[in-house]
Amino acid sequence: MKRVILTAAFVACGLASAIGAEADRQDADEAAIGKAVESYVAAFNQGDAKALAALWSPEAVYTNPASGEQVVGREAIEKQFTAIFAEAKNAKLEATTGSVQFVSPNVAVEQGMAKVIRPDQAPDESEYTAVYVKRDGQWLLDRVTEEDVAAVPSHYEHLKELEWMIGRWVDQDDDATVVTECNWTRNNNFLTRSFTIQIRDRIDMAGMQVIGWDPSTKQIRSWAFDSDGGFGEGTWKKKDNRWYIQQSGILPDGRKSSSVNIITCVDDSTCTLQSVNRTVDGELLPNVDEVQVTKE
Repeated sequence: MKRVILTAAFVACGLASAIGAEADRQDADEAAIGKAVESYVAAFNQGDAKALAALWSPEAVYTNPASGEQVVGREAIEKQFTAIFAEAKNAKLEATTGSVQFVSPNVAVEQGMAKVIRPDQAPDESEYTAVYVKRDGQWLLDRVTEEDVAAVPSHYEHLKELEWMIGRWVDQDDDATVVTECNWTRNNNFLTRSFTIQIRDRIDMAGMQVIGWDPSTKQIRSWAFDSDGGFGEGTWKKKDNRWYIQQSGILPDGRKSSSVNIITCVDDSTCTLQSVNRTVDGELLPNVDEVQVTKE
């Protein structure tokens, strides 16, 4: 029985060692494929068709995604990219690897995103699947398939003048601290501004504002919600370095409010806030004096 236990222990140790060695080998191969991707991008961006073709296997098949034409072998691939570089001068490539899977010790499949950037043109983005083969210790491209990424509409062009607001802003005095954090949403279609008001050592109020482009009215609009149950909306207009937000809302007790809030961009890390023409149920309230806020 003792011999059986010892034998089993040795087998288990040997299996663990083999698994560890295989994992190390795959890590090294994945790193090598990552280097191959970097070399491919560098060769493309230098317009070096010969160096780029050398990264393909001798029997590789390249399919031109624009024309659908297939060419076989390094020499043909070099000629194909020489023509591509001559036609698309100053084009630059970006590639991001999403995953690498090993079909066998000498075959791997890489999936990722590619972007071709040309002067004065919108970038061409695609999802690609690349098959690599290992020859004489080197990972080489053998096949690549690409699929265009559907263009996602973005209102960034209408909102980019507010990009300086991105970041964490703090307004603080002896009694209270107001912290506002601003970020882009996916596809840069909206800005979100979350805020907290801390009185001494406790949070007194929190809330969120969403800023976006309204394509139906052709203007920037915002919607705000606070932790007390109040909410409102506003329209934004710019004059010089100031933004005027015409705000209307409903207070937690149901009363209607309105104001003109003014945000002045002093520089990328400083702005001022002011609120004027404030009313609640038609009754005029005092203005809120201008305060300076800084970005951390």
